[in-house]
Amino acid sequence: MSYLKRAVSLASFFLLLVTTSCGFPLSQPTPTALPLDTPVPLPTATPLPSVLTVCLGQEPNTLYPFGGPNAAARSVLAAINDGPIDTIGYEYQPVILTQLPSLENGDTQIVRTPVQAGGQIVDADGNLVLLKQGTRVRPAGCRGDDCILTYDGTSPLEMDQMIVNFRLRPDLTWADGTPLTADDSVYAFTLASAAGSIANTFLIDRTQTYETADAQTVQWWGKPGYIDTAYFTNFWAPAPKHVWSEFPADQLPTIDIASRSPVGWGPYMIQEWAAGDHITLTKNPYYFRAAEGYPKFDTLSFRFIADPNIALSELVAGRCDILDPTIRLDNQAGLLQQMQTAEQAQAFFAPGMTIEWLGIGTTPAVYDDGYDTNFQKDRQDIFSDAHTRQGIAYCLDRQSVVNNVLFGLTTVPTTYIPVAHPLYDPNIEPVIFEPTTGISLLEQAGWKDTDGDPATPRQAVTVENVAAGTPLQLNYYTTTATQRRQVVEILQQSLAQCGIGLNVQYYSQNDLYAPGPEGLLFGRRFDLIEYAMGVNSIEPPCGWFTTEEIPTAGNSWVGTNVTGYTNEQFDAACRTAQLSLPDEQTYIDSYRQTQVLFSTELPAIPLYYRLRVAAARPGICHFDLDATANPLWNIEAIDSGEACQN
Repeated sequence: MSYLKRAVSLASFFLLLVTTSCGFPLSQPTPTALPLDTPVPLPTATPLPSVLTVCLGQEPNTLYPFGGPNAAARSVLAAINDGPIDTIGYEYQPVILTQLPSLENGDTQIVRTPVQAGGQIVDADGNLVLLKQGTRVRPAGCRGDDCILTYDGTSPLEMDQMIVNFRLRPDLTWADGTPLTADDSVYAFTLASAAGSIANTFLIDRTQTYETADAQTVQWWGKPGYIDTAYFTNFWAPAPKHVWSEFPADQLPTIDIASRSPVGWGPYMIQEWAAGDHITLTKNPYYFRAAEGYPKFDTLSFRFIADPNIALSELVAGRCDILDPTIRLDNQAGLLQQMQTAEQAQAFFAPGMTIEWLGIGTTPAVYDDGYDTNFQKDRQDIFSDAHTRQGIAYCLDRQSVVNNVLFGLTTVPTTYIPVAHPLYDPNIEPVIFEPTTGISLLEQAGWKDTDGDPATPRQAVTVENVAAGTPLQLNYYTTTATQRRQVVEILQQSLAQCGIGLNVQYYSQNDLYAPGPEGLLFGRRFDLIEYAMGVNSIEPPCGWFTTEEIPTAGNSWVGTNVTGYTNEQFDAACRTAQLSLPDEQTYIDSYRQTQVLFSTELPAIPLYYRLRVAAARPGICHFDLDATANPLWNIEAIDSGEACQN
C-alpha cells in the first residue's frame, strides 16, 4: 500500500472511530432538494502559504550568538533578529534603537572623572592597565601625543570617560509575546562576558558599566581613558532573559532553546531544524513591522547545499529562490552572467570587506635580533628602499587580474580603505600598471639590467644593504587555490616585463597560515606572499600596519602587520584617528594621513577586493547584496510575483 493510500485509510479509520464513539449515526439523512433557480455558493479557496527558499553553502554551526556562529548561522540569525544596528553602504543604521547616540543629540557625553592609583584605566598606548607611578596617560581633554604625561603616583588626576545612552523602540516584543526591554540587552552583555563565550573581549574589557537606565534605555560607561570612535555601536543585541536565565550560562551553547531554536524579535521564528538538510521558519506574529505587511513570505526555508553547481541547478529548477554568498560562487561568476543574460537568474556581485594582499617582507623575523650586514645569517635587505616596493607595485598588472580572473566585477584598491568609504582620500593617485615607471623606480633603487636581456632578472648594482650582483629573483608564496594560481600566472608575466623574477611555491592553507615562528605568514618568513585579510567592521583598519601589530615572539606571533612595517608617523596618525570621534576634523585628517603614508610606503600591496556573489530567481525582488551588510539584512522586504512590478 502506498504511503498516501495508507495515510488516507488511517485518516478514514480515525474519523470512523470519532463519529461512532460520539454516538453519531453512520448513515446521513438525504439532503433536501433546492429549487433550480437557487444559487449555489462556490467554495472559498484557501490560499497556499507563500514560501521563500534560501540556499546556504553550509549548515549553521550554532544559532547561539556567543557560540561563534559561522557565516551561514549569521544569515539565519538575520531572519530571527532584525538589527539591532545595520551597516549599509559604509553607514550605520539603527533598527531597534530610536536613534544612534551622538554628542549632538545628547545621548553621548565625555566627562572628566577622577582616577586614583590602583584603578583600572586605558593608558596612552591604548592598553588596559592599573594606574601606577610611571604610567603614561592622557589627562582629561588630551587626545594627541603632545599632552601625554607620566603619572607620578600621588598627584590628583582626571581622565576622559565616555557615557553613551541607547534607547530602544517601545514596540519591541519577543516572538513568544514577551516584551523586549533594556534588561535583555544587559543580560546579553552578561552572557558575552561569561567564561567560554566567543565575543569581543576587547570592548568588554574596556567597559566599566553596562546597565539599564529605564525599561527602554541602556547606558554604557567606558573605562577612564578609553575613547571609542565607534561608541554608537557599543550595544549588545538583546538575549531572551525570560527564557535563557533558567539555565546556567555555560549550558546555553549546548541546549536547543539557545543554539537551535532561539526566540528572537525579528520577522521569522524557528519552526524546525532538520539536521543536515534544512531549517524552516514561519512568520513572527509579534514582529514590530508586521502592521506594515512584513515579512512578505509566510514561510522561510533555509536549505544546505555546499556544491555550487548543484545550487545553480536547484536555482534553475525553482527549488532555491536565493543563493546566499556562503555558497562559493566566485568561480561561477562568468556562468552567472550568462544565466542573467538568458533570464535564468539574477546575479549579484559586490566587492567584499576582504582584500587579497601581496605582502612584501620588508622586515623578516630574522631581523628582530639585529640585521647581519655581512649577509651570512639574514636574508639581504632587498626591500628597505621604498623605490623598490613602489617599482614592484607599478609592475603588477592588477587590473588584468580583475578583468580576466574576476570578470571585471571587483576593483583594484588604492589604499587600505575602499573607494566607496566616506573616509577614502580621493586625492591619492592610484598606482596603475606602468612598466616604464616601475623600471625607472627600480633603477633609482639601484637594480640594473646588466646584461641587456629583459627576460632575465635585474641585478643589484648600488642597492643599499644588498650585495652587488644579487639578482632580483623573489620567492613568492601562496596557497594552492585555483583563483590564486590564475592570479600568480598574470602577475609573474607582468613582473617579468620589469626584470623581476619569481620563484613561485604553493602551500596548503594550513601551512601558509601556520603560527609563528615556523609559519610562513605569521612567522614573517617570505619575500612576497599572497594572502587575504578583511574586517567585519566599517571602521578603517589602520591598526593592521602599526608597529604593535607585528607578529613577534613577544606577542606569541599574533598580529596583522605580517610584513614587519614600522613607521612612527603612521603609528601616530593611526593612534590619533582611533582617539578621535567621527564628527571631529582630526578623525578625518588622521585617517587621510595614514592613507598618504600607506600609498607612499607600501607596507603591503592590495591586489583586489574579493567578490561577494549571490544569485536569485528572476521573479525575486528587493534582495540587495551590499558590501558591508549581512546578505539577508532586509529579509523581511524580499518579495516575488506581482508585488515586484510596483
